[in-house]
Amino acid sequence: MSLIYRTWFPDIGHTIGRQLLTAFLMVNLLGLVILMIRFIFDPGRQQITLFMNWIEAMRKIAKGEFDVTLESDPRKLGQLGILVRNFNQMADNLSQMEKMRQEFISNVSHEFQSPLTSIGGFARALRSEDLPAETRLHYLRIIESESARLSKLSDNLLKLTSLESNKHPFESKPYRLDRQLRRSILACEPQWRAKRLELDVELQETTISADEDLLSQVWQNLLHNAVKFTPEGGTIRVALEERDGRVLAEITDTGIGVSDEDLPHLFERFFKADKARSSASGGSGLGLSIVKKIVDMHGGEVSACSRAGEGTSFRVELPKEAIPPAGSLQGQGTSAQ
Repeated sequence: MSLIYRTWFPDIGHTIGRQLLTAFLMVNLLGLVILMIRFIFDPGRQQITLFMNWIEAMRKIAKGEFDVTLESDPRKLGQLGILVRNFNQMADNLSQMEKMRQEFISNVSHEFQSPLTSIGGFARALRSEDLPAETRLHYLRIIESESARLSKLSDNLLKLTSLESNKHPFESKPYRLDRQLRRSILACEPQWRAKRLELDVELQETTISADEDLLSQVWQNLLHNAVKFTPEGGTIRVALEERDGRVLAEITDTGIGVSDEDLPHLFERFFKADKARSSASGGSGLGLSIVKKIVDMHGGEVSACSRAGEGTSFRVELPKEAIPPAGSLQGQGTSAQ
């Protein structure tokens, strides 16, 4: 899986990692130069020990061992004490980043392993020549469903990687946001009609300057989430209004809701508030991470409030004119649609 990580997701955390590592090396080079100068002119025992410990710590970090700390009393080192504190802080930051990377790889491995196990198991079962036709068809449907789940997972991972690289194309142009929301609602009509859900739609005529394609993914994710977790006969409310120069969109459902314990983690990668239902419905725990990243790119905010068993409300607040994120590949729009 580490090969998959390096091949498919080279940008996640690496931009920050390179910047942090560059700063780390510069600070430590400066620290070692100062320490060597002081060692030459005043070779005290404490400075000799610190110099040797510093070299050993750098050697460990070069090998990927980030759980290192320079044990020394900064109060007795003057300006060198600041460098020691910086060294320890940066080593801790690198250690945290490595833990996040390992956790990410572990999550990806887990998400891929589940559908692959199902596909392998049912493929082996299909070898049996005395399987009834109906059972064989059932197994084939499961394999097809799990294959689609894998495809969606890889697509979302690549999408999130691109968004986090800050090099994703960002084309801000004026368009009617209320029309876009209405189209998104109609696009998932088969799903909410199949569950006999009632849609309460109140969309104020609103023109916004933003990346239409990216925001379309926000509404699709939030609407599909609402439909997925709302029981038959429930209600989904979609509202849009302008207030104090900002655009407010709210999608509320009468679904299963989210517990107070899970609510703060909703937008984290791979987090699933209802793990059993998410897995059964093909969820990967990436949809809301993508929503948050896109809203952040537009200079907006997304939040959720919920009570278990009573439903969930997602609120998206956007500026009327989005400011493209630094480093993004920008395009220019012309007219409102």
